[in-house]
Amino acid sequence: MRVVSLVPSLTEAVAVSAPGVLVGATDWCGHPADLDVTRVGGTKNPKVDGIVALAPDLVIANEEENREPDLAALRAAGVEVLVTEVRDVPQALRELARVLDACGATARPRWLEDAEETWSSLPPPQRRTTAVVPIWRRPWMVLGRDTFAGDVLARLGVDHLYATHEDRYPRIPLDELRAASPDVVVLPDEPYRFTADDGPEAFPGLPCALVSGRHLTWYGPSLAEAPGVLSEALRAAHR
Repeated sequence: MRVVSLVPSLTEAVAVSAPGVLVGATDWCGHPADLDVTRVGGTKNPKVDGIVALAPDLVIANEEENREPDLAALRAAGVEVLVTEVRDVPQALRELARVLDACGATARPRWLEDAEETWSSLPPPQRRTTAVVPIWRRPWMVLGRDTFAGDVLARLGVDHLYATHEDRYPRIPLDELRAASPDVVVLPDEPYRFTADDGPEAFPGLPCALVSGRHLTWYGPSLAEAPGVLSEALRAAHR
């Protein structure tokens, strides 16, 4: 089996669950750290000819992270493409199982079982808080409706204030974000790399939680530890 992954989180999931089947991955696929495969460009601008040259049995992609014209070009070249859709945690777990099965994983990985158990056994949040969740600046963009990251936060008791916006990732002026007066501003380190010196200064007087983007937005082995990692970062913002 020869697989090319165009999604960083799926790359990690396949690499640790079906060793040896990956022959290509994007430049952004940084996990596992020792992954040694051919790099095929970015998630939004993959090298279609390079992928075809690898003669993959399957390319795995995501309807949000990858562009349909690139996937159509791969199909036109005779490459089978599996496209995932992930909008919430249960769907992520189902899609991961589907991807691993398609990639020839011989057994259900322990990390997937741990993730299912972790998320199904979460205690009800003791309190709910409101948040805005920027994912970019210049211009400011935040989580909107129907997002995986929004569902992750909701299950941890955090309701982001643009969950009913008509756009999934709306552009919102900074003044409006401040005026929304959330209980906390959640600042992930991807896709924009917010840091202690780049992000919190835009929200004076508001608690800011610097969180791992891998745990907030990735669906893969990190799902098993995501509730604990994110909950600790959220608690730290209020200390």
